[in-house]
Amino acid sequence: MFRPKVPPMPQPTGLTTPPAVVEPTAVAPHAPASTAATPAPNRSVVQLTPGTVLALVGGGTAVVLVVGAVLVSMLLAVALTATSLAVCAVAIRSVVARR
Repeated sequence: MFRPKVPPMPQPTGLTTPPAVVEPTAVAPHAPASTAATPAPNRSVVQLTPGTVLALVGGGTAVVLVVGAVLVSMLLAVALTATSLAVCAVAIRSVVARR
């Protein structure tokens, strides 16, 4: 019931022929019709001024501080949960031992 039903592999029938041999053909190089070079489009260049550098550094620092605060708060939550579970375990153990 739980075994997969795998269909049998079909066997080739009749005579098989070997694949046809393909001969490579000669390729003649084609000369381009126009030899005039098209100019590359002008790209805008990003200017890093002291103000933008300061803004990038400030933004990066803010991201690092926020992520660090979140990680530290998660670690603190795990530590408080573990401590409360340990206190509960000791309390339950002492109640069960008294009976």
